[in-house]
Amino acid sequence: MASTPAEPLPRAGFWARYAAWSLDAACLLPLVALLGASRLGHALAEARDALHALSGELPRLLGDALGMVQAPTDLARHMLSDPPIVAATARLESALAGIVYTPLLLYALLALLWSVGFEQSSWQATPGKRALGLVVADAQGRRLKAGHALLRHLAAGLSWLTLNIGHALAALPPHLALHDRASDTRVLRRAAGPRLPSWAKAWLLAQLLAMLVAFGWLFLWLQAAMQAAMQQAMGI
Repeated sequence: MASTPAEPLPRAGFWARYAAWSLDAACLLPLVALLGASRLGHALAEARDALHALSGELPRLLGDALGMVQAPTDLARHMLSDPPIVAATARLESALAGIVYTPLLLYALLALLWSVGFEQSSWQATPGKRALGLVVADAQGRRLKAGHALLRHLAAGLSWLTLNIGHALAALPPHLALHDRASDTRVLRRAAGPRLPSWAKAWLLAQLLAMLVAFGWLFLWLQAAMQAAMQQAMGI
């Protein structure tokens, strides 16, 4: 008597995939911070010094502006072409580039090794996906070879370049992100039970709260920095 073929695994939804990705990111970010600590520390110090230089020029610029009768556009052009301002701005731009690109490049390299290594392994999943009971497979449900896993990871760049619209496609049937379609792969749900366990929902909620706190802190910091700059400019 012929055996009944195994029922294909269901495809994972967007939130399970995001929760898995964020777990992997939480594992990689400490490594990024460790490897990039020296470069980031230097860039942050440069940014702080450049901001201090800019704020130090504000009293002089304000005095010049009060003593000049010019149209706003001419006044702005004069300020932007001021040599000390140009030098401090260029220094700040260079420092900000280091702050942004250093962790970005380190994360991209580590994520490539992490994703390709784990997804072509017997796990068929990164630790984050494994925690959610997800596996990565080809269109026939088979384990990926190393080259196919690499292709899938590189194709994920398309989803990022579309400002995450490519990732959001996984929220809609047939639950395929842009890079799934480009690499002919699938993210399947192997674990029984709820699609998103309670602990994963709590993890997502914690991220939301952390984001709100971070935005609140950034707003207050910018407000304080602007107030301090204005007080210095007015000699208070």
